[in-house]
Amino acid sequence: MTVPHSHSMTPIGFIHSPFDQKFGIPRQPGLASIRARIELVPPYSNPESVRGLEQCSHIWLLFLFSATSDQGWSPTVRPPRLGGNQRLGVFATRSPFRPNPIGLSPVRLCSIEQSGDRVWLEVEGADLLDGTPILDIKPYLPYADSLPEAEFALASRIERLTLPVHFSQSAQQACQIHADRLGQPLARQITEVLLCDPRPAYRKQDEAREYGISLYGLNIRFRITRDRVDVNSITLQTDQD
Repeated sequence: MTVPHSHSMTPIGFIHSPFDQKFGIPRQPGLASIRARIELVPPYSNPESVRGLEQCSHIWLLFLFSATSDQGWSPTVRPPRLGGNQRLGVFATRSPFRPNPIGLSPVRLCSIEQSGDRVWLEVEGADLLDGTPILDIKPYLPYADSLPEAEFALASRIERLTLPVHFSQSAQQACQIHADRLGQPLARQITEVLLCDPRPAYRKQDEAREYGISLYGLNIRFRITRDRVDVNSITLQTDQD
């Protein structure tokens, strides 16, 4: 069998998500109920290309790790889930630093919009950076893709913090203002993202350190201790300029 040594791929579209920085993006899909829009580009934006897709509740997104694709790969990596202290083979992880930097995420398909020769897909639960190139879309098949008997001892369950999340008075007020402006359940989404614990594994013992994530162009400053998660402030990124 003759296999080509290389094969180029062209994105079929790009995702528009509220995650404009890598830090803070949940490490797996479906952990935050944040919506994003996939814009198909010509010639793939033909409405015929998505005929029947509206019957799917969920779809697979194959995408390019574009933010790290130029950084190469290593046979072993240090997964954050293991505290960053244990090395595993790259093929035993979902690290973005891969020989072919391709990612795979199942997401909920919320709607399909068509206007002339433009096609948009609204999805929920995507763990993708804004502008990520989409390489392919496939229907999620429950009878084939859901394998309840599957096991992986190193990642046997979802890892989320079980701490209360407290918004300061100013953060609560700002959250409501921006939730109304965006038409999004912002407090719930911020809570879901922070309970995924975006902190680097090697700094989780430093409870005094304040971190910031960017979501919808908002700078969300927070601190995590052993007892709680505090959202200290929510401001527009432009306010920091």
